[in-house]
Amino acid sequence: MNKFSTILSLLAAAIFFGEGMQANAAEAGKQAPLRKVTTLTGWQFRKDHDWKASEGWENVKIPHDWAISGPFSIENDLQTVAVVQNGEKEASQKTGRSGGLPYMGKGCYRRNIDIETVDGGRKILLFDGAMSEARILVNGKEVFEWPYGYNSFNCDITEALKPGSNEIAVLLENRPFSSRWYPGAGLYRKVRLLEVPDVHIPVWGTFVTTPYVKDGYASVRISIPVEGASEGEILHFNTKILDNKGIAVAEKEDDRAICHGDPAVQNLTVESPELWSPENPALYTAVTLISRNGTALDSCSTKFGIRTVEFIADKGFFLNGERRIIKGVCMHHDLGPLGSAVNSSALRHQLEMLKDMGCDAIRTSHNMPAEELVELCDEMGLMIMPETFDEWDVAKCQNGYHRFFNEWAEKDVVNMVRHFRNSPSVILWSIGNEVPTQWTKEGYKIASWLQDICHREDPTREVTCGMDQFDAVVNNGFAARLDVPGFNYKPRRYTEAYGKLPQNLILGSETASTVSSRGIYHLPGEADSEGNVPAGFPDLRAASRRHPGNQSSSYDTEFCYWSNIPDVDFAADEAYPWMAGQFVWTGFDYLGEPTPYDTDSWPNHSSMFGIIDLASIPKDRYYLYRSVWNTESPTLHILPHWTWPGKEGRNIPVVVYTSYPSAELFINGVSQGIRKKSVQDCDGWNGILPSDEVLMDRYRLIWQDAVYCPGEIKVVAYDGNGRPAAEETIRTAGKPYSLKLTEFKSAWRHCGHIEGQPELIYVNVSVVDKEGNPVPCDSRLVNVNVSGNGSFKAVANGDPACLESFFKPSMHLFSGQMTVIVEAGKSSGPAVLEASAKGLRKAVIEVD
Repeated sequence: MNKFSTILSLLAAAIFFGEGMQANAAEAGKQAPLRKVTTLTGWQFRKDHDWKASEGWENVKIPHDWAISGPFSIENDLQTVAVVQNGEKEASQKTGRSGGLPYMGKGCYRRNIDIETVDGGRKILLFDGAMSEARILVNGKEVFEWPYGYNSFNCDITEALKPGSNEIAVLLENRPFSSRWYPGAGLYRKVRLLEVPDVHIPVWGTFVTTPYVKDGYASVRISIPVEGASEGEILHFNTKILDNKGIAVAEKEDDRAICHGDPAVQNLTVESPELWSPENPALYTAVTLISRNGTALDSCSTKFGIRTVEFIADKGFFLNGERRIIKGVCMHHDLGPLGSAVNSSALRHQLEMLKDMGCDAIRTSHNMPAEELVELCDEMGLMIMPETFDEWDVAKCQNGYHRFFNEWAEKDVVNMVRHFRNSPSVILWSIGNEVPTQWTKEGYKIASWLQDICHREDPTREVTCGMDQFDAVVNNGFAARLDVPGFNYKPRRYTEAYGKLPQNLILGSETASTVSSRGIYHLPGEADSEGNVPAGFPDLRAASRRHPGNQSSSYDTEFCYWSNIPDVDFAADEAYPWMAGQFVWTGFDYLGEPTPYDTDSWPNHSSMFGIIDLASIPKDRYYLYRSVWNTESPTLHILPHWTWPGKEGRNIPVVVYTSYPSAELFINGVSQGIRKKSVQDCDGWNGILPSDEVLMDRYRLIWQDAVYCPGEIKVVAYDGNGRPAAEETIRTAGKPYSLKLTEFKSAWRHCGHIEGQPELIYVNVSVVDKEGNPVPCDSRLVNVNVSGNGSFKAVANGDPACLESFFKPSMHLFSGQMTVIVEAGKSSGPAVLEASAKGLRKAVIEVD
């Protein structure tokens, strides 16, 4: 083995056994030092821009969100506005619109870095996200700025450095009226120092594509730009491709002249490739070593996948040559009680829950994603549609991105595409969401411009945009300019769009907007805030309905005036062969946008759109989606609970979400009849979706006239042959007796540690009676304590109106439950979580 093969093999090992191996590789070959990456986690912080101050600093760990600790206040984001994209013509007082947290204002971070020498090599700061309007100072000199808080950026600080200690300061500012939801505040994603040789591969430089993929082999093209080389200089490139076990499956060595700034290109062949898909997320790694006259200069490793993605007119979406319906959700970037500070463990927890639901795709609404999210989607098997902007040149918010669009939009799109174009999970780029520019006469030109930038930087993927103004975009040329027309809502007009637009396929870029509060059920005979009294279950279906107490119903029949119940989108995916699929609004509840309680409705301050609530507890709707989307594991779920003191003899409809075709309901042993899902052939609809009532009978089993009597309700599900296949029972709860702790068991825990992002364990807290039955409506205060190899991190209960701190070890239950997040320690042994509440037996659990 020659010395370059030795170095390359050691570099390949570094990918699997730690970054330190790169230095060992250089030492082994007696070569020049290769690149070095240092994660900068420890910083000082203050809430102003006085970076020279000697006092008043707080020591923090990055990622850091300065606002999530609160306190909540109506004054933090009180806005009097007309939300034009929602059809509002008159301004009204919006409360909780951006979460009710103090994210506005100025902030400053500073720290020192030690530099041994400034002779030779380049020093680059890499910011994954800084919220917002970042200005970077090195030794008191401003060297860089980047306004957009959601994007990653890097800056070469070499010329501002000196040997020894150097001070880095980051100045941030979040202006009032700059966001429609909670954006977070601060250095909320990783910050790294990258040290590279003079001749090096730039940040996000390598571009791996697979221009030919068949069962027998795949052609892999690797484009490798080089900075710092002389014009016409000949460099040696050695690239190995490793499979997910670290075994080399292809290798290529070439000498290439560096001319006109063009990248070097290598073509390799992988025999019998393993194709990436959500069911089999196979990854490869390309390890490239650049050398000159026998001296190693730089190395770079790039993860990628081998797969094909196609959007085909009249046929829909194809992955690896097979048609599939995208079963996606939209996700805001906040992590509920953790705020915007990214944590790989928390993201992994969310993705695990979504995958079990049958979800296979994420739309990063409405901004560039964290690097950790994309990497996890690559590894765990979820497709992803990164999104750029919520506004272009026309404002939604007074101090929104429109202020920067003309100067910065191209730079932002370039950074996003280059950052994530090697990820196999990325199937499509989105250049915007419901931008007001879609209405304008010249809007189609801006859409074309942004789409062309994406194509220039990545010719392998198509582009969409989430459009909500159907009549405008279908008739003014805006939608026709996109590779893939994405419609936010309007499923009953999809056929019209299909007929009018040249692409002949549709993506539901945002769907449903059903609202619900976990464990809250508004019954027939109960008046809403407008005095309307639904007579029976069919009358529970309503748009923008508000209730006393500011909670939406978990019967999953309430939605926004611009949207619909989930059943309509299920039917569209099922009926139209040209549908690419959908992204539901939203996978998880998020901070801000508490629709329909967003006008004069304080203390509501978080969304109700989520399939899963802010505390990571599934709502009933989770099981509706699971019953349709998860084809590997059966679903059987009953709602509502069966503890209704004082409502004996009243009509309480019972609904079952199940993957089985039929089921029978028993109340205290007495059959209430068998319900069967409607199986009418979609072809019989003649392209027109049936009414909501008809569609609910296709996806839900409903006993509208069930009458409450304490005891138990049992559902027996039957398979396609009419044989009992599963059963589920809910019992009336007795007197509250004890707390119960249940750890979320992760199949992906301990799969890798990111500095500054500790491993987190999610533990559910609930109340049970003496027989172990859940008590569904308990709201008492629970105190928690963590000891042993772990510490208390946060707590949440999923109540969109709760103003209690996420970071105090106590909280009131909401609908009988809450979640405690435990931060794992660094030594061996378990952490011990203890929960106590007045009048109940305490509960203790060990988590490893």
